[in-house]
Amino acid sequence: MIKVESRIKIIPFNVERVFYKLSDLNHLESVKGNIHSDKVQGMSFDRDTVTINMLGVGEITLAIVEREPYKHIKFETTKSPLPFVVWIQLDPLSGERCKMRLIVNADVNPIMNNVLRKPLQNALEKMAEILAEAQY
Repeated sequence: MIKVESRIKIIPFNVERVFYKLSDLNHLESVKGNIHSDKVQGMSFDRDTVTINMLGVGEITLAIVEREPYKHIKFETTKSPLPFVVWIQLDPLSGERCKMRLIVNADVNPIMNNVLRKPLQNALEKMAEILAEAQY
């Protein structure tokens, strides 16, 4: 099992607005332009799923399996070379700010754990940055 966590990001919007936007994946249109096209060959989404075609990896589909208002959104892969789970954790701060952290858990053997840790960490940090910079 591999567990990777992003650094905590401070988002200058209240937790209700952030949760509302992130819990309906149709809202990803606004962050789609921030994703590097050299690694992502295509992206499609609806309310509950996002499919990303990544260069060198293939197609990955994530589906929202749990929404706890203003606390977290949990995703699981429905199509991926490596099954994994992603959590977006939210925590309110004072006024118009909240904290966000992303967590990935994947069931891999110890050898793959060492190989995948750094690329997963880098991808998770980039995803956290993109979400933290979005307009909510």
